[in-house]
Amino acid sequence: MALDAPATRPANPRFSSGPCSKFPGYSLDMLADAPLGRSHRAAVGKSKLKEAIDLTAEVLGVPADYRIGIVPGSDTGAVEMAMWSMLGARPVEMLAWESFGEGWVTDVVKQLKIEAEVKKANYGEIVDFDTVDFNKDVVFTWNGTTSGVRVPNGDKIPADREGLTICDATSAAFAMDLPWDKLDVVTFSWQKALGGEGAHGVLILSPRAVERLESYVPAWPLPKIFRMTKGGKLIEGIFKGETINTPSMLCVEDYLVALKWSQAQGGLKGLIARSEANAKAISDFCATRDWIANLAVDPATASTTSVCLKFTDDRIKDGAAFAKAVAKRLEKENVALDAGAYRDAPAGLRIWCGSTIETSDVEAMLPWLEWAFTAEIEAQA
Repeated sequence: MALDAPATRPANPRFSSGPCSKFPGYSLDMLADAPLGRSHRAAVGKSKLKEAIDLTAEVLGVPADYRIGIVPGSDTGAVEMAMWSMLGARPVEMLAWESFGEGWVTDVVKQLKIEAEVKKANYGEIVDFDTVDFNKDVVFTWNGTTSGVRVPNGDKIPADREGLTICDATSAAFAMDLPWDKLDVVTFSWQKALGGEGAHGVLILSPRAVERLESYVPAWPLPKIFRMTKGGKLIEGIFKGETINTPSMLCVEDYLVALKWSQAQGGLKGLIARSEANAKAISDFCATRDWIANLAVDPATASTTSVCLKFTDDRIKDGAAFAKAVAKRLEKENVALDAGAYRDAPAGLRIWCGSTIETSDVEAMLPWLEWAFTAEIEAQA
């Protein structure tokens, strides 16, 4: 039988988990002040880059004695810079509960050939932090972008740790409250929570991380784009806007516009509230239906940005095919674009709920999700 389609559609159907949706009201006209065709080393370029660093610190509440740098290679480049430059000075513990964390394990164990202790959790769960030895250097993701789980808080990270904490926070920054005193290296890409353009990463270093850089020389060669010291001292210019390689000033302008929008939302507190409202809309929807559930096993660790869902109906014969078919229906109707689960993750959907998404759009999308599910169940009957 033909199903009646919902009457309301999301005004913005972009629910991709990266690159993520632009903020409401965004227009390319907002980028008119970008210094195109100018050197990033000229005064105007340096000024824009320094402004981006300063606004990042202001919105995120980064301590004044931490350094912030704009680096090449997106979040991946920022994480790799940290690992290649700092690891090897002391024992290492790698924590992984999704595909990107697994990637960092591969790089440390197989590329750097460090005999790290590796602790893993299944998709939908995180590693038990009570078992982690923070006297070692510890590498982990704050929010599992592909698994929909996050570290609930920094309570299990000791203040008197001897090792460094290296945290990939790319889908947590600007949407979750990061405990800066518990984190020595934080990385993210502005194409996640603020919907910026790709290819640029941000690297944030605590004084302890700077001390490591200035006191330790890795046994392996470092590519130019990873080098943050010269003569045993931090290259301070990197953290004042003198980037290692040429940045896109158009992308920087785009980031500045998003940061100023963030300020207008009430800063980090406002961004977190928007993201949590979006995630709650999905949580409330799942709570009243027995055919869909959050992939996160423990609600306390459920992501509020990359919300991962699984279908739980016994009538589904092929979970992967079914999930893809539902995602395809949603895209065809232009109500939820790029909503399929990550390729390495369990079959299901992944709905981006970061702060650039309007809760009204999430709420308008959910009836369509039920419509697509019902249509696909009938199609396979």
